[in-house]
Amino acid sequence: MAIGGNGFSEQGLRRLREVLAGHVDSGKIPGLVALVSRGGQTHVETLGTMRQDGGAPMRRDTIFRMASTSKPVSIAAAMVLLDECRLRLDDVVDPWLPELSGRQVLKSIDAELDAIVPARRPITVRDVLTSTFGLGMDMTALGTPILNAIFERGLTPNLPTEVPEQDEWMRRLGELPLMHQPGEQWQYQISSDLVGVLVSRVTGQSFEDFLRERIFEPLGMKDTGFHVPADQIDRLPTLYAPDPVTGEFLAWDEPEGGRWSKPPAFQGGGGGLVSTADDYHAYFRTLLNGGVHEGRRILSRRAVELMTTNRLTPEQNAARTALARDAVHISFGQGQQGGWGLGMAVRTYRGDYAPIGQFGWDGGSGTSAYADPANQLTGILLCQLGYSVPNPAHLMSDFWTTVYQALDN
Repeated sequence: MAIGGNGFSEQGLRRLREVLAGHVDSGKIPGLVALVSRGGQTHVETLGTMRQDGGAPMRRDTIFRMASTSKPVSIAAAMVLLDECRLRLDDVVDPWLPELSGRQVLKSIDAELDAIVPARRPITVRDVLTSTFGLGMDMTALGTPILNAIFERGLTPNLPTEVPEQDEWMRRLGELPLMHQPGEQWQYQISSDLVGVLVSRVTGQSFEDFLRERIFEPLGMKDTGFHVPADQIDRLPTLYAPDPVTGEFLAWDEPEGGRWSKPPAFQGGGGGLVSTADDYHAYFRTLLNGGVHEGRRILSRRAVELMTTNRLTPEQNAARTALARDAVHISFGQGQQGGWGLGMAVRTYRGDYAPIGQFGWDGGSGTSAYADPANQLTGILLCQLGYSVPNPAHLMSDFWTTVYQALDN
C-alpha cells in the first residue's frame, strides 16, 4: 500500500503490527485479523493461528463470530424500512408485535414479577430502535426475578436455555413485565434481537433473507450470515472463553458441530452474525460515505445520520453512563463512548484517542468495528476470545491507540 498523504505513517503501521504481534506472541491471544482504512488506503494484519494450540494460520478471509458487533449491521435492515416508509419511528409496534401490547411494568427493578403497574403508553418503533422499549440485559440487576426469568426463558443467547424460533421467542417475551416504562431508559441486547423480529414480520421474509437482499448482496458481503456453510467451516476458528482464574483456554464453541455450523432457530440481530474483516469494512465504509457503496445508494444519508449520532437524552442514558463509570473493573474499559445511536455506540466526549463522532461497537467474542467521520477512518479488529478475561479488551484498547497514532496528519 502507499504510505503518506491522507493515510497512515510507515512508522505508525510498524508500531501497530509490533503491538498486535506482542499480544499474540504472549500466548494470550491465539490469532487475529486487523484491518484499517483511510483515504482509499487499506492495511491488513493477520497474525497467529485459528486455534490456541496451533493449526492453520489466521487469514484475511477468516470468518468470525461477530457477537454484539452484529448490532451495527443488523440495524440497517430497519433503516431500509424507514427509508421506504414501511415503518415510522413513532408507529406503535402492536400491529406487528401483538405480544407486546397492553404492557405491564415492574414497580421496581428487583420486584417480584407480579408487582406491576400499567405502562403509561404503548411501545413504539422508536423505542425498539433506540433500545429503550423497556426490557434488556441489566448487568447490575443479576439475580433479580426479572433477569432470572429472562435467562430461564431463553431470551438471550446461550444463557442457559437455547433461544427458540422467533414466534415462540415473542410469546415468551410477552409473558414478562417490562423493567422500565417505554422510552424511559436505554437497555442492552433484547431490543437488537427484537429489531430482527420486527423486520421479519413487516416484510414477510426471514430476517436473514431481507438482510441478504438489501444489505449483504449489494455490498458484496458474501461471507456474512447467521451460520457458516459446511464447505466453509474450515475458515471458522475455535472460540475460547478462558478460565477467569487460571487463564486456561476453554473452548466455548468449536467450528465442527458448533453453534454456528447450522442455521439457528432464531436469527439474532443482537449477536448472531458471522462475518469477515472485508465484509465489515464494506459496510462501515458505506456508512462513512453517507449510505452509498460504489455509486449505489444502500441507505439514505439521513438514515445514516440517524444511526450514527446520539439518540439518547441524559436521563435515558444515565444507567449506561453509571455502568461505564462504576464498573470499569468488570468491563475492562469498554463501553465508555458516552452516547448511543441506533444499533451502535457514538462517542460524545473525548475520553481516549478517538474523537467525538466515532461510531461502532465491540463484541464479547473479541470483535471490534468502528468508523470515524472526522478522520475518514475505519478500523476492524477480530479475534475469538471471550471477555471472561481482560486480554481481548486490552488487545482492543491497544489496537485503537496504535491506529490513531499511525495517522499521518
